[in-house]
Amino acid sequence: MSAQPGSGPILVYTQRLLAQMLAHLSQQSVWALDTESNSLYSYYPKVCLIQISAPADHGDDPLAVVDYLVDPLRITNLEGLGKVLANPAVEVVMHAAENDMLLLHRSFGIHFGRVFDTQLAARILGWSQVGLAAILEEQFGVVSDKRMQRTNWGKRPLTPQQIAYAQMDTHYLLALRQQLIEELQARGRWDEAQDAFDHLAKNNYADRVTEERSFWQMKCARQLPPGHLAVLEALWLWREDQARQQNRPPFKIITDAELADLATALPATSAALRDVVSLGERHQERYGADLLRIIAEARHRPPPSPPDATLRPEQTLEKAALNRYDALRKWRSERALARGVAPDIVLNNATLLQIAQRRPTTPQDLEQVADIGAWKMHTYGPEILAILQSMK
Repeated sequence: MSAQPGSGPILVYTQRLLAQMLAHLSQQSVWALDTESNSLYSYYPKVCLIQISAPADHGDDPLAVVDYLVDPLRITNLEGLGKVLANPAVEVVMHAAENDMLLLHRSFGIHFGRVFDTQLAARILGWSQVGLAAILEEQFGVVSDKRMQRTNWGKRPLTPQQIAYAQMDTHYLLALRQQLIEELQARGRWDEAQDAFDHLAKNNYADRVTEERSFWQMKCARQLPPGHLAVLEALWLWREDQARQQNRPPFKIITDAELADLATALPATSAALRDVVSLGERHQERYGADLLRIIAEARHRPPPSPPDATLRPEQTLEKAALNRYDALRKWRSERALARGVAPDIVLNNATLLQIAQRRPTTPQDLEQVADIGAWKMHTYGPEILAILQSMK
């Protein structure tokens, strides 16, 4: 069966249907994958849909594919899918792969043997538009329904609009992969892309701890006067507790802007609370008493001390290492401009920081730095070592 735009995908919601899909996938060496989660509707987000597009059993047309929508809310055993994803003989095509890989590992313990990231490939080529919606419109004339970006993927049954949107996320990825391969090879960037994809697949997602939530992550926490921070922290903690109890995203309890306005105004009465313009009437009625109590209790507390994590990484460097970091950033900017790519495609800030701190003096030393793959070592290694040598 070949699913074309306008025809429906195969809905996989039982173990029997999953087995049929896996039988098809086991015969393929490349197929595409994407996921949808309910992060806009839940405090504890989870993978709610897995989209897969695999070549049809006939012809070489990359658009002749079978589209599947796998429902992990109804299928609890995805061990078989995990096995085929971990097979290094299979190339799994994704767009902006890292987040999907992380979510699938955390949710189901899934690992990937080999990946092709179409967004990363587009960035290595210096494409100006690298979002999937923009690429689909430019390359294939497909316009995505942007309303579906904020839909609730955890709700069942899925609507026809959700199904159509989800299908398009993977339907064209195999054809896009073919276009990218041809351009990467034509422009001499194929080895660079392969090295980057290999690094993605080798990432140890088990080491990626869930980022601890902190009120310092709010932009307003760095803008309020110190005397108001204790109230902001208390309000933030209350909102987190409410979000957990209701299993809703914190911003759907009260927004960051509303918390900032409350911490700035410090209302002490119901009348003063009503003067906080950004706070809606519904929130005042539902949470007003709690908010006034929290503000009254926290307004005289000493301000919390910012954690080290709020510092920019370069602020932790000693002067000599900072000078090396600045020199490496300047070199990276020039290199990226000459190649027509974003600076992090050359090397990201975390890698430059490691180099600046370790100050490697030999190729062997430099190879020990994370994210320095074979291609980047060969291409940029001598230049990096020369910069460091000149700064002794």
